[in-house]
Amino acid sequence: MQQQPDTFPKATASCATNASGENVERLRYVEHHGKLILLADVSACTDEQLAQCIKAVPQYVMKQPEHSVLLLGDFTGTHFTKEILEQLKIATVFDRPHVAKAAWVLSDNLHKVLMDSIRAFSAREIAVFATREEALDYLAE
Repeated sequence: MQQQPDTFPKATASCATNASGENVERLRYVEHHGKLILLADVSACTDEQLAQCIKAVPQYVMKQPEHSVLLLGDFTGTHFTKEILEQLKIATVFDRPHVAKAAWVLSDNLHKVLMDSIRAFSAREIAVFATREEALDYLAE
């Protein structure tokens, strides 16, 4: 049974900067239809920024009760290298006990075979959506 926290847990990480060099909150909680959702916004990240965010997610998730986190990864416009895929696989295993439901937003940038390998390695169901809004709606159901 999912236990939603009463308040927004402290989870912000500036894993990246924008074109102006300003920090961007890539990891933060958002509210959608009364549910707290941990958003990992790694859209259009460089490989280095993506690697930093992938490492940061389990640090926040594993502090939460088991089966309590609604997790949204937005990978729109992100490029996946072999190294990044390996880091993703490892991260999805570490935070698995704490995730109640997970969804990723992908823009045809991750082949289905690779997505299936991440699911199989982590023994997790990760729903895939074309838009962040669709993913948020799924997580808030």
